Amino acid sequence: MSTVEEILATATAARALAPPPGDDRYAAYCDELAVRLGKHWDAVLDANAEDVARGAAKGLPESLVDRLRLTRDHLGVLVELAERVKSWLPAVTALGEPVTGELGFTARKVPKPLGVVLMIYEARPTVTVEGALLPVAVGNVAILRGGGEIAATNAALGGVIGEALTAAGLPGMAHVLAETDRRMVRELLKRYDAIDALIPRGSPSLVDHCRTTSAIPVIASGGGVNHLYVDRSADLDVVVDIALDAKLTEPTACNSLEMVLAHDEVADELVRRFEARPDAFTLRLDPRLRSADPRVVPLAGHDDGREFLDRSFGVRPVPDLDAALEHIRRHGSRHTEGVAATDPVVVDRFLRAADAAALVVNGSMRLHDGPTMGLGPELSISTGRLHVRGPVGLAALLTHSWAIRGRGAVRGTGGAR
Repeated sequence: MSTVEEILATATAARALAPPPGDDRYAAYCDELAVRLGKHWDAVLDANAEDVARGAAKGLPESLVDRLRLTRDHLGVLVELAERVKSWLPAVTALGEPVTGELGFTARKVPKPLGVVLMIYEARPTVTVEGALLPVAVGNVAILRGGGEIAATNAALGGVIGEALTAAGLPGMAHVLAETDRRMVRELLKRYDAIDALIPRGSPSLVDHCRTTSAIPVIASGGGVNHLYVDRSADLDVVVDIALDAKLTEPTACNSLEMVLAHDEVADELVRRFEARPDAFTLRLDPRLRSADPRVVPLAGHDDGREFLDRSFGVRPVPDLDAALEHIRRHGSRHTEGVAATDPVVVDRFLRAADAAALVVNGSMRLHDGPTMGLGPELSISTGRLHVRGPVGLAALLTHSWAIRGRGAVRGTGGAR
């Protein structure tokens, strides 16, 4: 097993050797990674089967075991991702438009990688490929540490990624750590001298741990405790459609729905509309609401602010928009919040008062997604307030230098400004 010093020495050396953003070798890496994933996918699936079997034997919940699992369908998704990243590289890594200073000189932005990026995540093996693809394609070195539940899968993927880097003529710019030693993670979190950015992707507790134990700048990509406020002016048929889409298309996603806050005047009718749908889901119902549907379970007080991570969501009645906003402020994770209303005054007030990386009006929370929004491939969704908020795309994995062409210009002695 490599030591922290060995890992960081290798990463530092790769950063020094890496070509600048926009070099043709990064596009070649996208191609090589896609080809080699296809070539070795059977071996990756075999390793993944070990992780899935081990997780099931440990008694992990089925929803978590499902997050560990890779299938042949995932290969197509990852190959398509590599193709999309390649197609976005020219625009993302282009020089900025020149601006002219007061003294006639010009300045323009030159894209630069963030540097060495440490990404800590949990039990989704597809994140390993995403983390080795997006940051590296714009010139970063990535150190990737997934959960111990996917150790065998990560070991197999690490070999594929290393092979693709070599084939593209790039130094070892992605280090997939299959080791599960938590002491190593603690040591890495202390190394702000060698690591330039930290991207935790997973539960709120993981994000909080990284924020409170490390001085490395964090791009927070935590879980989503997301709410949908249903106003009395809302079209309830639309509400049912968007709520079920926001939960059932990917129940454990960070942009899935956890709680419906329904205006008192429409809450009972909305429950009846949910009951009329044949979909397989569980409705966690506030005790003030009644239902005989077998899919209904009680909603407890501790369910506020909780990610259910399954095919269930809660419904609570609220007296008005102000009460809904207060609930969101108290229990939301500032990821994605939604409003269903036809009253423009309600919509405007919600957009002004609610605070999250995305605010969705009369639509599914699942719309908060880089590719879906037309922003290109994304690594995660940031809930922080600085550097990037919302989809963390390729541009967010770059910083820049200002290139100033002075042509002999001087400030002179006219005084500081």
